Amino acid sequence: MTARPTPDSDPSRRPPGWRVEGMPDGDRTERSGGSNLPGGRWSWLLLLAALFVFNLLIFNALTRPEPRIPVPYTTFIAQVRAGNVASVTATGDTIQGEFKTPVPSPDDPTVTATSFRTERPTFATDDLLTLLQSQGVVVNAEPADQPPPLWQQIVFGLGPSILLIWLLFVMFRRMGNAVGGLTGLGRSRAKRYEPEGGRRTTFEDVAGIEDAKQELEEVVDFLQHPTKYTRLGGTIPRGVLLAGPPGTGKTLLARAVAGEANVPFFSMSASEFVEMVVGVGAARVRDLFDEAKKVAPSIVFIDEIDAIGRARGGPMSFGGHDEREQTLNQILTEMDGFTGSEGVIVIAATNRPDVLDPALLRPGRFDRQVFVSPPDRVGRRKILEVHTRDMPLAADVDLDTIAASTPGMVGADLRNLVNEAALTAARRDHDQVHQTDFLDALEKIVLGTERQIMMSREERERTAYHESGHALLGMLQPGADPVRKISIIPRGRALGVTLQSPEADRYAYDVEYLRGRIIGALGGRAAEEIVYGTVTTGAENDLVQVTNIARQMVGRWGMSEEIGPVSVLSDEDRDPFPWSNQVSPRTQELIDAEVRRIVDECYASAVATLKEHRHRLDALAEALLEHETLEEEEAYRIAGIPRHAEDEG
Repeated sequence: MTARPTPDSDPSRRPPGWRVEGMPDGDRTERSGGSNLPGGRWSWLLLLAALFVFNLLIFNALTRPEPRIPVPYTTFIAQVRAGNVASVTATGDTIQGEFKTPVPSPDDPTVTATSFRTERPTFATDDLLTLLQSQGVVVNAEPADQPPPLWQQIVFGLGPSILLIWLLFVMFRRMGNAVGGLTGLGRSRAKRYEPEGGRRTTFEDVAGIEDAKQELEEVVDFLQHPTKYTRLGGTIPRGVLLAGPPGTGKTLLARAVAGEANVPFFSMSASEFVEMVVGVGAARVRDLFDEAKKVAPSIVFIDEIDAIGRARGGPMSFGGHDEREQTLNQILTEMDGFTGSEGVIVIAATNRPDVLDPALLRPGRFDRQVFVSPPDRVGRRKILEVHTRDMPLAADVDLDTIAASTPGMVGADLRNLVNEAALTAARRDHDQVHQTDFLDALEKIVLGTERQIMMSREERERTAYHESGHALLGMLQPGADPVRKISIIPRGRALGVTLQSPEADRYAYDVEYLRGRIIGALGGRAAEEIVYGTVTTGAENDLVQVTNIARQMVGRWGMSEEIGPVSVLSDEDRDPFPWSNQVSPRTQELIDAEVRRIVDECYASAVATLKEHRHRLDALAEALLEHETLEEEEAYRIAGIPRHAEDEG
């Protein structure tokens, strides 16, 4: 897309120091008014001075000649006559030379050296030259301590400085690439998306979230045909916020928009903006948008934007100079400055849209908010088709059945299911993936991996009655989810499992259904009490579920006459300070009493129902002890209950 020409688009007419939105900053160094080097100009001058001193010290240390010991002239003559002098150099009365073997110093006998110097007395009348020649001593005419060769001066003089500068350059470069470093703190670390193997992600790769796709198709059409909308006075959306549970495909949707529009796509996590140094986050935001504007039209994708987009001034804020707030302020400015960002669309994803700052959500920033919800049964079938299109499937594979057996699963879960099925088929040396591979993979994901542990006869029997209690109440309770499978094979942390799933996706729950869930969850404990007269710790997880459902019924969903149709419980997952909720002690006591009342009533109902159908409980337990696992049809047949309980009688 081409921006509308304005008088400010000419750099020659642009006032110095001003920044024009949507234009590449080619003269950033000129407008910055100073060096971009760390620490400023004076820091580098001090560094160069330190290098010069360091270089001088190293050069002097490496080129300093070996120290010569002073010896008396008589000692020198004695060493010459002994044949221990190799060479001498005389300058006036000063004689310097080398001994063949080290000679102790007259001042310190513990120090020996081969280099020496001595002074010839002016009143000496000996013929020294004749004596030296007779002993074969080499007599030199040049100075003894002449300077080193030129190549040594260059190597030892400039070598250390060059090596140190190279090491500093490498260190700064690596720091800049890894964590921003001293020279790259303000640079954005956004990754530009490049298609693998030349293939871009498109809407054909996205399935099961058709509503979200339709919302984004208009954005794609705008990027491809901008004049279609601008001729009617429309403007391109500034931002699109994708909100939804984890794994629903928000990131995949953003890549698909970039692939369909065939524009550059910059991806970055919101947490990567913030560093320990104040101001770095805002600088990285500026750099990211500058890069995106250079290749506009383009898309900037910020994942998990709630990391920096939380409401300002809340209990987690630490004043106006908070680094996170500065980063958020810069994003707000870039998305809606004086003239706006030309041709840059911001797509953000979050699991927590309720905690975002209102300034982010207003029109002009994130113009559209698209909720990406978990797929329904038809959507799950389409997602399975996408993930299995390159997989050799056997003729017995029924994707409709698999989709019906996976309520509540999102795209990431279904992809994991398909991958587990492929791995299961590979372990079994299958040439194709069969239906049993999918079902076993689903059991592994939902129920856990089978554990090979030895259980005593008494423990297996107690587990069988525990699971039979869950299953029987699930079969008898009106409106309960059908029982799909019963097993006393240990899986994960459980010694046995009872799998129930609804016939169709549920989006709202009535009181009877929730009470039925509580009764079914208490079935294991009730069965143990009826058969053995005692209870065990096996119902720990059941009691956690029961307490949570009952408390939500009372405190949030208004399903208690004592509390009434009010919400008195805060959402602890979203409220950082749940104890700040203004609930009186009397109300809290009422909540606890109502929760206890609901659980007690449901437990009494579970015990009464199991006592009434004790023969069915015994039949299921005996079948489990014999077969360990009962599928849906076999379980209903053994219990003597029609597939749909409402058909009975």
